[in-house]
Amino acid sequence: MPSYRIGQVAELLGVSVDTVRRWADAGRLGARRTEGGQRMVDGAALAEFMTGLGHAPERDEVIAQSARNRFQGIVTRVAKDEIVAKVELQAGPFRVVSLMTREAADELELAPGMLAVASVKATNVVVELPAPARGEPTSS
Repeated sequence: MPSYRIGQVAELLGVSVDTVRRWADAGRLGARRTEGGQRMVDGAALAEFMTGLGHAPERDEVIAQSARNRFQGIVTRVAKDEIVAKVELQAGPFRVVSLMTREAADELELAPGMLAVASVKATNVVVELPAPARGEPTSS
């Protein structure tokens, strides 16, 4: 099972390294120390933690954005039947779900806790701007 350094966890969660350290110190996020003293987070524990966060940015936090088409994150769930696999990836505040063949999921050996990148190709992408908060001037 993969393990991640505190800095990698911070990047994946979109928070500071200090925040991850505080979560580890408070017992919210399981971390262990290597013989050299470096903190490491187990991939499966990270996947469970990320699934439990369930946070999304507030609508008024976003000024303008068009997301890129590659999302690096942690696999949080893999459900397979005879033909199809449903793979869930938590990439920062975003949950990405992919449907693929079971064969592809098996070849990649996908499992919760693994680092993965979701590449998204869409024929229709909607870009939205939130309404300004009350009292804020509107741009013209």
